Amino acid sequence: MITRKRPAAAACGLLAALVVGLFPAGAAADEPVAKLPSPKVELVLDVSGSMRARDIDGQTRMSAAKQAFNEVLDAVPSEVELGIRTLGANYPGKDRKVGCKDTKQLYPVGPLDRTEAKTAVATLAPTGWTPIGPALLGAADDLKGGEATRRIVLITDGEDTCAPLDPCEVARDIAAKGNHLVIDTLGLVPDAKTRNQLSCIAEATGGTYTSVQHTDELSDRVSQLVDRAAEPVVTPVATEGAQECAKAPQLTSGLFSDREKFGEHRWYRVDVLPGQELRASVSVAADRAVNNDYGVLLRAVTVHGREIVRGSEAGDGRTDVISTGLRYPKAQLDDADEVKPAAETVCLQVSNSFSAPASVKTDPGLPVELTVDVVDAPDEASDVAAFGLGRGWWLLAVLVLTGLVAGLLWGWISRWRIAVWRTN
Repeated sequence: MITRKRPAAAACGLLAALVVGLFPAGAAADEPVAKLPSPKVELVLDVSGSMRARDIDGQTRMSAAKQAFNEVLDAVPSEVELGIRTLGANYPGKDRKVGCKDTKQLYPVGPLDRTEAKTAVATLAPTGWTPIGPALLGAADDLKGGEATRRIVLITDGEDTCAPLDPCEVARDIAAKGNHLVIDTLGLVPDAKTRNQLSCIAEATGGTYTSVQHTDELSDRVSQLVDRAAEPVVTPVATEGAQECAKAPQLTSGLFSDREKFGEHRWYRVDVLPGQELRASVSVAADRAVNNDYGVLLRAVTVHGREIVRGSEAGDGRTDVISTGLRYPKAQLDDADEVKPAAETVCLQVSNSFSAPASVKTDPGLPVELTVDVVDAPDEASDVAAFGLGRGWWLLAVLVLTGLVAGLLWGWISRWRIAVWRTN
């Protein structure tokens, strides 16, 4: 039997050449990346009298916290600026008015000197009250300023003892300022009331709550939160929507945050040039107890009130966030001689249908995150990008064509080999 391998090799060579041509070696050249500001983290530690309890791995809660802090300080990423604040660490008396002011920054937020920070923590001894609200206000003040990501990590074994300054309301006030400061909470063997309060604090700012019963759990969780602060994220820009389009803030491409009351409509304005496409999405977070039925609506409307396009989403039951989006491509002008075409002002309306039980406070409003992206629109209405393939449609077409050619070649080669075999 006579066999010929050259045609098969040629087919494989053709396929390899096509693949190499699709992915040139220089396509992934690295580009310089702008350096981001150093993230800031402040650890807020409860040093109240209840931290003397000996119920964490055979040692006191304070000893477990110190051990966890030492491990965390050893592992803090070099790019993170870290500080430490205490509550209930200095006043041992029974004067509630004085005890509820007992919060102090133990180590300033900045580049970390591990030895100095560990020495400061080693001096702590369980002392007084549990002023969580004032401590959160102090920590927020410690972290103010700059464009870096900011995170508070609160470690406590009990609920606040200094009401009426409700720490949950303090967290909501911090979030309402639009400074994008996240508060994570960790409860050391907490009871139900403490768990509810710490969960409320975390949810108000988009943070997390964790119950901790062992030393290794505490150190692992705090390390995770500190590492998370070092991850680069896009920081939303605080804005304030208006009650009508004419008075709405002018937005460009970016990520924006706002607060919206229950059942409220808010307006924003975006300019779109001919040949561009507006892509917008909105998320509304339920940072407190809400009624079961809810929804969110995002509309693009002309300045004269005509609806262009809308996106909506509704739900039933417990939710943390609900989102929707829309796309509006503006056709290119036929007159190619126009040097600077006029932009169309598109009014974006964000509405929600959340409601809450009478016992739930509705002020401040619900957190809103609005994403706006103005990009070049598809060249034609039939552009495959409209079906979700983006600008990668040509790659799919080439791969299909390559598969077709390879299949035809392989079929022809097979038939040719069989004919040769029969002849011989």
